[in-house]
Amino acid sequence: MDDERTGVIKKASWIALGGNSVLAVAKVVAGLISGSLAVLSDGIDSTTDVLIAIMTLGAARISSKPGDKEHPYGHARAETIATTVISFVLFTAGAQVFINAMTAIFSNEPEVMPSTLGLWVTIVSVVGKSLLTWSQFHYGKIANSSMLLANGKNMRGDIATSTGVLVGLILTYVTGIPVLDKVLAALVALWIIRNAVSIFMESNMELMDGSSDTGPYQVLFKAIREVPEAGNPHRVRIRKSGSLLMVDLDIEVDPGMKVKDAHVIARRVEKAIKKRMPEVYDVIVHIEPRGNVEDEKYGLTPEDAVPQNADEE
Repeated sequence: MDDERTGVIKKASWIALGGNSVLAVAKVVAGLISGSLAVLSDGIDSTTDVLIAIMTLGAARISSKPGDKEHPYGHARAETIATTVISFVLFTAGAQVFINAMTAIFSNEPEVMPSTLGLWVTIVSVVGKSLLTWSQFHYGKIANSSMLLANGKNMRGDIATSTGVLVGLILTYVTGIPVLDKVLAALVALWIIRNAVSIFMESNMELMDGSSDTGPYQVLFKAIREVPEAGNPHRVRIRKSGSLLMVDLDIEVDPGMKVKDAHVIARRVEKAIKKRMPEVYDVIVHIEPRGNVEDEKYGLTPEDAVPQNADEE
């Protein structure tokens, strides 16, 4: 299954690499020839997509490696690290485009109307990016890859920026005001920066072992309820590593129970969780005597996992 998943990620990355390479070259050349800063900025954005595709290929290769002495949890977080790097690449590109656009707006150089070459290339870009975006989301969902989904979100933003460039070019030709092209380039840059910050916040949540989604916890507690002998599940923690989940939890059992019998219950809990949640890589169950009271600060209880205003089952 891991090999199949890695193959899906590599396929999506090669599609992104090929498609973005063509679009990046076309837009950069068209931007230079037509004199459109907005088209050139859009081309620079597509160039970062080429770098991102190369990065995802490398991350897919690393994340598929099995665990070893230095990495007992495996290498799945290579995807998360790559996603974080993607956000920094996008932010840097967006900031550079914004600086260039603002410099051009406030310069004293004579305004020149861009040629229509940029217009036609931008139309091709919107169509091409739409297909590439679909491919990243499609394969990202199949592989359950946060890296591909992040790249899909980035490309979805690219569709918006290319559409904005297209509208801006049309307005520039209709109004005959060349400075609109530079203003549009600055707006494109701000959109790129916004996407970069959004992607960083999501990947940072995973790197910090956090989650704003209580859905997996709800599924987990349902699984534990299938084992009646496992009482008071608490201090439950779920960590994400790439597409995999690591689970730690405490349960309480009869204080007079033999260690062997308690171990059997723990194994049943583990199997119940993995049955409902195939993406779970490992489960660590800590056994406590029923009624045990300790100062346990971390982890969730069933009450913590229930969304506000949720209907009782």
